Amino acid sequence: MNEKKQIAISAIDNNKEIFTALSDRIWEYAELSLKEFKSADDYCKTLASLGFEVEKNVADIPTAFLGKWGEGKPIIGILGEYDALSGLSQVGGSAERCELVKGGCGHGCGHNLLGAGALAAAYGIKEYLKSTGKSGTVIFYGTPGEEGGAGKAFMAKEGIWYDLDAALTWHPFDVNEVSVGTCNSCIQVLYKYKGVASHAAGNPEHGRSALDAVELMNVGVQYLREHTKDDARIHYAIIDGGGASPNVVQPTASVLYMVRSKLVKDALELQARVDKIAEGAALMTETTFERVFIDGCSGTVSNSPLEELAYKNMLEIPLPEYTAEEEALAEKIKATYQSHGTLSIAAQYSKEAKAEIEALTDGGKAALNRFVAPLHRGDHFSPGSTDVGDVSWQTPTVQLYTACFTSGAPGHSWQNVSLGKTSIAHKGMLYAAKALAATAVELYESPEILAAAKAEFKENTKDGYYCPIPKDEYAKAVEI
Repeated sequence: MNEKKQIAISAIDNNKEIFTALSDRIWEYAELSLKEFKSADDYCKTLASLGFEVEKNVADIPTAFLGKWGEGKPIIGILGEYDALSGLSQVGGSAERCELVKGGCGHGCGHNLLGAGALAAAYGIKEYLKSTGKSGTVIFYGTPGEEGGAGKAFMAKEGIWYDLDAALTWHPFDVNEVSVGTCNSCIQVLYKYKGVASHAAGNPEHGRSALDAVELMNVGVQYLREHTKDDARIHYAIIDGGGASPNVVQPTASVLYMVRSKLVKDALELQARVDKIAEGAALMTETTFERVFIDGCSGTVSNSPLEELAYKNMLEIPLPEYTAEEEALAEKIKATYQSHGTLSIAAQYSKEAKAEIEALTDGGKAALNRFVAPLHRGDHFSPGSTDVGDVSWQTPTVQLYTACFTSGAPGHSWQNVSLGKTSIAHKGMLYAAKALAATAVELYESPEILAAAKAEFKENTKDGYYCPIPKDEYAKAVEI
């Protein structure tokens, strides 16, 4: 580890309590997408206290902001998220399912860690630039609504990411690994049906059921699934069931749809078919509906030079070590779900990597992963979606994963919420911050690496960025 990287890493270590405390506060707020007002305010205050120039309401999104330090190029962006998920409230550090707030929200995807770790990285980079006098700018971006709102995509619609020379981010996971390849694009639309209420027994002929329309729409989409591409995914959630009285013909009902496909154009075509089914359901029930666009995001664009660099730095940074108490908690939590082993990308494609990881995890029995998975150098496709994809269409981007959760832990789970406020997760978060900071330092110090990343980016995006968000749409929270 050279001296310049050590400046950034020492800055993170010396101020780690600031970042772990921030992560825990965001965990406690547990705010849903585009409603992260307490979280955004806390971040802005923390950024200012750490010497960053703060800008709020970025891209006209109330909970989006940035913190900037430095002058000139390269300009490197560090991406942070902080939204939670509904129905996942959980007591922190418990190996049993126990709601902290009945029916409340929780950080089942670890975004309390993601944002705080990214800020720690940005602070380390700031201290490196300040200490060395190196030309360059670091910008921490508070990007809201990843779970349902696609804040980064709405920011991409405004062309924000074109200003950067590179963007770096990370995500809590069950393994230490560099993310590669691409994923599904995604579009979310809310269908709000309106009918006519009536007595379900006395005069049912006068009623027009909005809930019938939602159910018929869902049936129509089920039949559509037989005629979609292999990479396509369609999900839905009934947001409004029209009430709890079965003897009333429901006058309102709403369903939220999520349509995914590898390419944005394919997702848009599939979404148009779902729209037609929505119209058909309204015709069948003599109801009306309002179509509300919620968000859209693109698939990720891989960048080999940045992935190689991030992997190199992950290997250089010492991995977390765990206490006996941490080990015991991890074992108890791992026993609460059926584990299918580590979710490493490399193990999916290489027999050698799979064998290596199985040996390192004692055949999948280990509760915590203590290694950096081999870098997969090839195509990879994930059926999930992330608005990091829209950033990667406008600037070279890399994302890494670090082990903050137990091996094989299910995503969006109470187990992850529980671990998200423990020293186990804090250690994974700080490891990620150091790896991101070290990667950034090398980009400032080695212009040839940044040039190679830009060259590959130009080739990979030569067909141009197609934003999945209509020009007249704005970021909006889903009201439940």
